[in-house]
Amino acid sequence: MSTRILYLFLMVTLFMCSNCNREGKKAGETAGFETDEKYQKQFLEQFILVEDGGVIELPAGKFLLKKGLSIEGKKNVTIKGAGVDKTILSFLNQTEGAEGILATNCQNITFENFTIQDAKGDNLKLKGCDGVHIHHMNSTWTTGADTSNGNYGYYPVECKNVLLENAEVSYCADAGVYVGQSTNVTVRHCYAHHNVAGIEIENCINSDVYKNKAENNSGGILVFDLPKLFQANGRNAKIWDNDCLNNNFQNFGKPGSIVSTIPPGSGMIIMATDSVDVFNNRIIDNKTVGVAVISYFITGKQINDSTYGPYCTAINIHDNTFKRKIAIPDLSTDLGKLLTATFKGSIDILVDGSSDPKIRDKNGQVPEDKRICIRNNGEIKFGNLNLWKATGRADIMNYKDSDLSKFNCEYKGINGNNLNPSAAK
Repeated sequence: MSTRILYLFLMVTLFMCSNCNREGKKAGETAGFETDEKYQKQFLEQFILVEDGGVIELPAGKFLLKKGLSIEGKKNVTIKGAGVDKTILSFLNQTEGAEGILATNCQNITFENFTIQDAKGDNLKLKGCDGVHIHHMNSTWTTGADTSNGNYGYYPVECKNVLLENAEVSYCADAGVYVGQSTNVTVRHCYAHHNVAGIEIENCINSDVYKNKAENNSGGILVFDLPKLFQANGRNAKIWDNDCLNNNFQNFGKPGSIVSTIPPGSGMIIMATDSVDVFNNRIIDNKTVGVAVISYFITGKQINDSTYGPYCTAINIHDNTFKRKIAIPDLSTDLGKLLTATFKGSIDILVDGSSDPKIRDKNGQVPEDKRICIRNNGEIKFGNLNLWKATGRADIMNYKDSDLSKFNCEYKGINGNNLNPSAAK
C-alpha cells in the first residue's frame, strides 16, 4: 500500500470524529438587555465617524444589537467599554453582518473592557491590521455548546504585531482564540474554556503562547499549518508555561471542519508545522492524548498546493509536566479506539512517526535540525506509530513502538516572537 493510500486509510480509521453528543439548542441571554434602536444607531455612527487617534467609548449597559459593527482603515483607535461585566454587546438576534465587530486594514487598534456575545459568525474579527491589542475582554455564546454557534471568539487574520491578553472566551464552535496567517503574535494570560479548540495558532510566523489556561475544551492548544492560504509555511512558535487541563469536553464542531476531527481529551495538537518549542507546560487529565504530533494527511483532505509541507519538522517538547487519571480515552472517535487497542489506553505524547520522504534517509532519519525532540518530561507514556515504515494495514500494529530514546535530542533554532518586545513580559 502506498504512503498516500495508507494515510487516507488512517484518516478514516484513526482520527475522524464521529458525531459527538451535542447539547440541544438553548435560548440565549436576552433578559435585561436594552433594545432601543437609538443605541444601534449610536454605535454604528461611532465606528464609522471615529477619527484617527480617537476613542470609542461604549457605555455601561447590556445592549441587544441587530447589526454588526465595523471599522476600516483607521489608525490609533481604541474601542473601550466600562468593564467586562458592565458593557455587554449581544448579537443574538443579528440580522445584518457576519461578525459582531469587524475591523479591517487598521493600524494600532485596541479593544478593551467589554463583552461580546452571540454573533451570527465570529464575535470579534480583525483582518489585515498592523498593531492589534485585545485585552480585558470576554467573548462567548450564551446558547452553550451548539454547532450553530459562531466559529471564533477572537479572530485576527492576516495581521501583524498581535497582542491578545487577559481575555476569556467560551462556547465557540471552532476555536476560542484563533490567530491565523499572522506575523509576530503574542497570546498570554487568556482563559479559553468550553470551546472545540481553546487556542489555535494557524499559519503564523513568530508566535508566543504563554501563561494561558485552556480548560474543558475538546482540544486545549493547537498549532496548525494548512494549505492554500494567504500566508504559507507557519513556523517559529513557542508554547510555554500554559495550563492544559481536563480538555475532555464534547466536540460540537461543524461537520466537515478540521476541528470536528479533534478527539475530546486532547491537550495539545501540533500538525504539519515547523519549528515549535513546547516547554514548561502543565498538561493534566486530558483523557485521550496529552500532546500529539501529526501530519496533515490525517485530515483526509486533498492537498492541491505544491508549496505546502504536510509534515511536522523541528518540534521540541521538553520540561513539561504530564499527569493523567486512569481513564478511558474518548471512544466516540477512532483515535480513542486506536489508543485503547494499540497502547492500552490514553497516552501522554503521541507521534505518528511520519516524515518527509524527500529529506529522510533509508533508515527513516531526518537531518538534525528537522527532528522531533522529546526530553525531560518525567515518567510519561509515549507512543510512536512509525507510519513511514508501514506498507499495509497489518503493518500499523507491527511497527508501532514506545521507544522514547530515539527522540532524545535538542534543537535550539526556535525563536518565537523575537521581534515583539512585549512578548518578554
